[in-house]
Amino acid sequence: MQIVLPGSLPDPREARELTPHMLKAAPTLGGWLRLGLASATASSPAVAGCTPYERWQLAARNFKPGRGQNLSAGLGPLWADKFTQRDQPVWLAELVHVAPSREGARLLAAHDLSITTADSVALFDSAQELFAESAFTAHPLGAEHWRIEIDGDFAPVCASPGLVALSSVNDWWPQDREARPWRKLVNELQMQWFEHPVNRARETRGLAPINSLWLFGGARPDQLADQMPGKQPQVHDALLAPFHAHDWGRWLQILQELEATLFKPLSRKQPELVLIGNDKYVEIRPASWLGFLKRLPGKRDSWRTWWSPLD
Repeated sequence: MQIVLPGSLPDPREARELTPHMLKAAPTLGGWLRLGLASATASSPAVAGCTPYERWQLAARNFKPGRGQNLSAGLGPLWADKFTQRDQPVWLAELVHVAPSREGARLLAAHDLSITTADSVALFDSAQELFAESAFTAHPLGAEHWRIEIDGDFAPVCASPGLVALSSVNDWWPQDREARPWRKLVNELQMQWFEHPVNRARETRGLAPINSLWLFGGARPDQLADQMPGKQPQVHDALLAPFHAHDWGRWLQILQELEATLFKPLSRKQPELVLIGNDKYVEIRPASWLGFLKRLPGKRDSWRTWWSPLD
């Protein structure tokens, strides 16, 4: 069994302060950290173009970016490879909300917008005339994404919507000449959707309007290895929201709940773990003889070298 915990790896300075509280809230997890064999992978979002969790997903499928691609290019086929030819690039557009802020435009990704299939279909239908007049073709792909075909050689280096939501649209919005047709199409969609019935209805329900698309992907499905049969990790992302909000009281409360419902019931057989932070992820495998060595004096705290390297 493999358990994946996005938002479980605080930055070093915060991790150092949280260590005694974490060990008290989740002693079973603390034991696994002490005895497991850990492997840390640095993941700079600025270079990868995606979050460390997304990078881990791509690494699990052995994704290799092609020339001129960043790692986030693999998210296209990762999320849609069952619907495309394996030798063709997969571009996706995510339905998002974009709003101005003091730091520049901010983006809310689809998973924070409660998008229904009816919302997505109505917006898709309204966009067809604009797409028909552009170099792009859209195909529906679930409630949150549309698959995009590009007529021509336009192949931007994009960031994932999940990463953009944690930073600023201005940092990732393509400004080069080749991107003008896509920028024009998005601007026209934003104007068309401003008073769209879907968004008027959403506002009456207290929901943010769906007012833009975010393009990403571009890799081919054959750049991904086939998923190993039977290897389906359990992803528990309840820590993620308080992690990004730096709400460590709530973070510890959720960790305590995971201790009772997830960690302690598995205490007799340590699972594989993946702890994910802001700029790295750590994979922890159960150890047999190594676990015995780690019980020796001076070895029990070796896990702190990757948990809080400032110690």
